[in-house]
Amino acid sequence: MKPHEFSELAVSRRALLSRAMLLGAGLAISPRLAFAAASAETAYPHVAAMVDGYVASGKLPGMIAALGWGSQAPGYIARGTLAKGDPAPVTPDSLFRIYSMTKPVTGMAAMMLVDAGKLKLDQPLSDILPKFAKMQVQVTPDGSITDLRPAKTPITIRMLLTHSAGLGYSIIQKGPLKAAYEAAGVIPGQVSRMPIPGLDRGTPVTSLALFADRLAELPLVYEPGTRWSYSVGLDLMGRVIEVVSGKPFDRFVHDAILAPTGMTSTFFRVPESDVGRLTTNYGVMGGMSLPIDPAKTSIYLDTPPFPMGGAGLVSSPRDYDRFLTMLLGLGTIEGKRVMGEAAVRLGTGNLLPASVDTAGSMIAGAGFGAGGRVGLGWDAGTYGWGGAAGTIGFVNYRVGNRAALYTQYMPSEAYPVHSEFPKAVVEDLRAMKAAA
Repeated sequence: MKPHEFSELAVSRRALLSRAMLLGAGLAISPRLAFAAASAETAYPHVAAMVDGYVASGKLPGMIAALGWGSQAPGYIARGTLAKGDPAPVTPDSLFRIYSMTKPVTGMAAMMLVDAGKLKLDQPLSDILPKFAKMQVQVTPDGSITDLRPAKTPITIRMLLTHSAGLGYSIIQKGPLKAAYEAAGVIPGQVSRMPIPGLDRGTPVTSLALFADRLAELPLVYEPGTRWSYSVGLDLMGRVIEVVSGKPFDRFVHDAILAPTGMTSTFFRVPESDVGRLTTNYGVMGGMSLPIDPAKTSIYLDTPPFPMGGAGLVSSPRDYDRFLTMLLGLGTIEGKRVMGEAAVRLGTGNLLPASVDTAGSMIAGAGFGAGGRVGLGWDAGTYGWGGAAGTIGFVNYRVGNRAALYTQYMPSEAYPVHSEFPKAVVEDLRAMKAAA
């Protein structure tokens, strides 16, 4: 695996996602009756063919899709095993590193505090974290970290949620700023216990408080509120949440979202008792795949340096489907209210400040909500995001469905999973509509 591949994986992955989120186009009439009369295997032949292709070809040891309508139980299309040479099959309860699919969870946790009046979207971040009051901005993005100017605009909560605060990301930035992030330990996200070229990015800080303090000392890449740039904003939001709520971030997420939603298989650290359900993550190089995070020695069995709101969760297809079901139910699941309807509607809508330029970015032509991409045109009604190791999940309010795919490989651009899956779902929905 080339050293640069992991540093660039987020860009190409989400560029594919932004171009592929097609759901809703010409599908305003829900074909859920056709789906109800058939299994997922029958109702989604294009998705089934995609899953079959990756596993039967040996490219990936296992893959599973979770598909559902409204509040109905999901259907699954599963193939293969947890790891090469492992007879244990992939099931709805297998555990996958969902990486940036953590961001919508963190975003919704923040929206709950907004709904409760404890946060305001356009509130300055410095009200909560005073060290961010006087930020400096690079004169040349990704250039010198000493040629700086004072920020003209304060960072707001809205900007943190939508990657428009001007913050950087060590997997995105280049040059001296990338090095500064790594030297400061502002490194959210983990991959393996093993030393792997391109992944040895220094030692991460050991708390969200220290993460925030170190980050406040580093320059911004862009003037706040001017440019969409993928960032550590949702990781920093974890610190905001724990300061405002008075609870550790991971405890707040558990108490406010995971437990009420019935998500009993979603963790920042996988318990030893559940290692038998954990998949192995693979690195793909030259058409070959090698284990980079075997389940039995996974880094996710360790307590993380800090709970990473941007990329820290491991979850199962059944569990994350419950999160998507709750969102599709406008905050309710199985008759229980988890979030306020207004909070869900606001968080899954376009929160980008009008001043933000998205041209040339991975969400060009789209909007962004609380931690997830929002469709604005022919894909209106969609909200969701993907993960760095081949996972993707989204809801569509216009059609009334939810869909997610899970497998484990890096870098994500090695296979076009993030673009193929939404397209396969669309083809199957079109066929259902035609048959209804």
